[in-house]
Amino acid sequence: MTNNRKIRVGITQGDTNGIGYEVILKTLSVPEFCELCTPVIYGSSKVMTFHRKALEMPSLQVNTVRGGQIKDGAVNLIEVCGNEDIKVELGQPDKQAGHAAFLSLEAAVADLNAGNIDVLVTAPISKDNIQSESFNFPGHTEYLEACMGDGNKALMVLCNENLRVALVTTHLPISQVPAAITADAIKEKVHIFNKSLQRDFGIVKPRIAVLALNPHSGENGLLGNEEKTVIAPTLQELYDKDKVLCFGPYAADGFFGNETYRKFDGVLAMYHDQGLAAFKTLAMDNGVNFTAGLPQVRTSPDHGTGYDIAGKNLASENSFRQAIYAAIDIYRNRLRWDEGHAHPLRKQYFERGKDNVVLDLTKDE
Repeated sequence: MTNNRKIRVGITQGDTNGIGYEVILKTLSVPEFCELCTPVIYGSSKVMTFHRKALEMPSLQVNTVRGGQIKDGAVNLIEVCGNEDIKVELGQPDKQAGHAAFLSLEAAVADLNAGNIDVLVTAPISKDNIQSESFNFPGHTEYLEACMGDGNKALMVLCNENLRVALVTTHLPISQVPAAITADAIKEKVHIFNKSLQRDFGIVKPRIAVLALNPHSGENGLLGNEEKTVIAPTLQELYDKDKVLCFGPYAADGFFGNETYRKFDGVLAMYHDQGLAAFKTLAMDNGVNFTAGLPQVRTSPDHGTGYDIAGKNLASENSFRQAIYAAIDIYRNRLRWDEGHAHPLRKQYFERGKDNVVLDLTKDE
């Protein structure tokens, strides 16, 4: 953020046959919203108008960007579909809708990397319909890691004000999960999660709970050995050697059922549904998907395209609104963290029985 302008929030249109535009329009229809940030939609004015009329919503004043002139404190729209005639078929899975979603994502990521926007909030896509020669990834997380990771690994984190759940494996068939639960994978995800809890959420000494892979945490080897042979030894090493406050493995059912998660700052699940089923049940409609570990901030609502309710004015915009709030909060937390850790003081060591010299910390040596 430069020149004291408002934070620019890039917003992708998502799948044009789903509820993406509905939650975008409902969120941005509040006049006071532009006092908080400058929304920049990457989409199509024709498609947005189609959705608005189908939903019988009032007109929304939008600044159509030409020549890169984003208007501060206003809703902006950057046309990404060119001269392509995008046909909207509400609620219908369609490759054209997936292509439109990709054009929006591609343009928004390019602007994010160039610094034209500050954070990115993505509307839902169909992981099947978006597949093409240009997009052959399981989802947003993997695509963003490839396009803006700069060598950093991404970590999927689902969060709200009470709970943060990260995943060791994400969009992976359940049959492939056990082989992917390795010491290196756990260490990598714990370190990314720990750093994110500090820098992105402002928690100085994060406490991380790690879930077991097998039912009842393996029942002492009766229901599986991964807890004894991989997970527990890895957590002990992280605690002893790297001083990371990680604990477990905990059996997932009891952990969420008796609300043990309230004692921790973050929860690391072994696979997608183990963590997300519980999170979405507890979070209701205020959950946010955050891609941690990358140089740029990206969030999204924690729901899908909603084909079954598309165009019916039934979609709640709360998760999308929370995604924007979270992106702004994380962006500001990073600025504060980086400023506070930009010039750390040198440590002073004193040993008994030796002459000790106090360093002059105002001088370079």
